[in-house]
Amino acid sequence: MSAPVDTPAIAGSSLREFLHGLPGVDQVGAEARAAMLASRSIKTTAKQWALDTAISMIDLTTLEGQDTPGKVRAMCAKAKRPDPADPTAPQVAAVCVYPDLAHLAAAEVKGTGIHVASVATAFPSGRTSLQVKLADASYAVEAGADEVDMVIDRGAFLAGDYQLVYDEIAAVREVVAGAAHLKVILETGELVTLDNVRRASWLAMLAGADFIKTSTGKVTPAATLPVTLVMLEAVRDFRVTRSRQVGVKPAGGIRTAKDAIRYLVLVNETAGEDWLDPDWFRFGASSLLNDLLMQRTKLVTGHYSGPDYFTLD
Repeated sequence: MSAPVDTPAIAGSSLREFLHGLPGVDQVGAEARAAMLASRSIKTTAKQWALDTAISMIDLTTLEGQDTPGKVRAMCAKAKRPDPADPTAPQVAAVCVYPDLAHLAAAEVKGTGIHVASVATAFPSGRTSLQVKLADASYAVEAGADEVDMVIDRGAFLAGDYQLVYDEIAAVREVVAGAAHLKVILETGELVTLDNVRRASWLAMLAGADFIKTSTGKVTPAATLPVTLVMLEAVRDFRVTRSRQVGVKPAGGIRTAKDAIRYLVLVNETAGEDWLDPDWFRFGASSLLNDLLMQRTKLVTGHYSGPDYFTLD
């Protein structure tokens, strides 16, 4: 699954020099550009395309201590047929669960093309030994996950121990390579500055990430447009300089169709249309799907079906 990484390793002081040599982020400028792009309106045919595209990009997620096999089965059924009354509604990109439920999700979506993503490496804190993190990632893959969402050690990153973060990502990648894509969660709400978001994005990509992901969904703020803008700039520039394309996944707090469409505009205007594909852009969400389905039904029928028309997430 994972593409080979042809990026040479950068070690020690060289890694620090590289990351701190990246151009600084103009926070005011990033926020202004994100707000400007968010103000664009999309109508009629383009809106229909945007709604269907957003649905096809969702990683339908349940990551709660109270998750049960029944809840996972129901989520997988919805992932395969989001609107039972309308077979033209696209299926979602993936379902995302804890590792102990990955085998169940894999059985439910087998043969559909829907991916099984599983969080690993002591999600959501990442505070455990590398040995445990690698075992966690290995367990997820053995259970049937073909995408692994790992969390970085934010404490190490904020302390400036970039080499430790790099080495852990590279080690997890080695465990999942050939079996699963690696999505690296930066937890941008804890990184404090957009400069740190840019550095963490590059660090994850250099270490072999197939996707960079904003958040666990357990920390506020989660995904924001300015943060995602910086990450999209990073993957765009990384492809130019390193000849490897990396995906982006905003997660947490994206709940409405209007929000999703704003992100699609941001993708198109920042990274380009090559990223407007579930292979390269995902939404980590649960409640978002219902609003997309409501807006889709409104376009087709001329009236809203109401939130209780669709199953609750």
